[in-house]
Amino acid sequence: PRYRPDWDSLDARPLPAWFDQAKVGVFVHWGVFSVPAWGSEWFWWHWQGEHRPDYQRFVQRRYPPATTYADFASRFTALDFQPRQWAQLFQRAGARYVVLTTKHHEGFTNWGSPVSWNWNSLDTGPHRDLVGELGEALRERNIRYGLYHSLLEWFNPLYLADKESGFKTQNFVVKKTMPELYDLVLKYKPDLIWSDGDWEAPESYWNSTSFLAWLYNDSPVKDAVVVNDRWCNNCSCRHGGYYNCADKYKPGTLPTHKWEMCSSIDKLSWGYRSNMNISELMDEASIIEELVQTVSFGGNYLLNVGPTKEGVIVPIFQERLLALGRWLDTNGEAIYESKPWRVQMENSTDTVWYTSKGPVVYAIFLIWPQDSVLELSSPTPSPATQVTMLGFAGTLKWQESPGKGLLITLPYMLPSPLPPQSGWTVRLEGVK
Repeated sequence: PRYRPDWDSLDARPLPAWFDQAKVGVFVHWGVFSVPAWGSEWFWWHWQGEHRPDYQRFVQRRYPPATTYADFASRFTALDFQPRQWAQLFQRAGARYVVLTTKHHEGFTNWGSPVSWNWNSLDTGPHRDLVGELGEALRERNIRYGLYHSLLEWFNPLYLADKESGFKTQNFVVKKTMPELYDLVLKYKPDLIWSDGDWEAPESYWNSTSFLAWLYNDSPVKDAVVVNDRWCNNCSCRHGGYYNCADKYKPGTLPTHKWEMCSSIDKLSWGYRSNMNISELMDEASIIEELVQTVSFGGNYLLNVGPTKEGVIVPIFQERLLALGRWLDTNGEAIYESKPWRVQMENSTDTVWYTSKGPVVYAIFLIWPQDSVLELSSPTPSPATQVTMLGFAGTLKWQESPGKGLLITLPYMLPSPLPPQSGWTVRLEGVK
């Protein structure tokens, strides 16, 4: 069918199956904001949009007088950027897709955008096509490639003039935003477009529906491409492909629409901060807990890292990603291609979460029970019930629970001074 440029038609498009099956992605926030590497990726806005004193002091102390944000671009070198190493790391992290910022709200493009003269990674800074290089490296490993793109640019004169007109004029959209979106699709054939920067203006300004109709009908990626919901100031959680709703969105119940939770290892920023502290980072247990809750509720989990201006993913981020990958090596069967079960969590506790695949039910428990007996009241056992544990050979003994459900005797764990890893999975066959 041909899709019309209106939400009724666009929202009726079935979501390509790969996205729901993928479950795990890595988000990468990288740009000129990686140069000051302080506060967050909103550095320019806090400094020159809001004139925050802490940002003004930071620039005065560290840079020559009269420094402008544009001066940072030449220091965005990407000298240590090794796209193949990134791709290998993301694969080892268990990511089935990766989303890179092609352009954040600062307007600097990580490819040679023909409508971003001298404010792009080919003309200045790295003098490299960062979007293209990472895409090639990911495709070699069959990892899906998503492109983050901000519709708005804080300080673009065309955008500011349109804003001044109450968004009655569309010079910025016609000359900047839309040409870049078409260019990204035609040049890099992304599997996913992660739109952002939508919140100031209505759909009538952005022309989002016309772009999406072209994307779904005539673009080179029309059958496989997936988009999110940030296409206009009242689109979030209502229109688009899958829903993000809000950063770090956590529903309390099973949503009826496919969704994605984006989270960041650095709890205070999406871009790299040189002054981050270990207490401000997510640990392995909280990453796994977020992943498990998200997938139980039918969502995808997109975990963010911010590389340095040289293109290094710092070791602490690598360590967190590799820990996630090791956990998925053992427990991925309960995550990838899974579906929500009829119950998402055990008795409203936050410690046991369910997923399913056909007749098989997976119970993922985040805390090892004290007496090594796991009590599950939601599944109904039968004489044919078999219980195994992912990463552990052989079957587990179980008995019917006096109330309802079953009691599972877990394998003996050697006493250890260290708290055990987070999250184990029992596989239940023959339960209802």
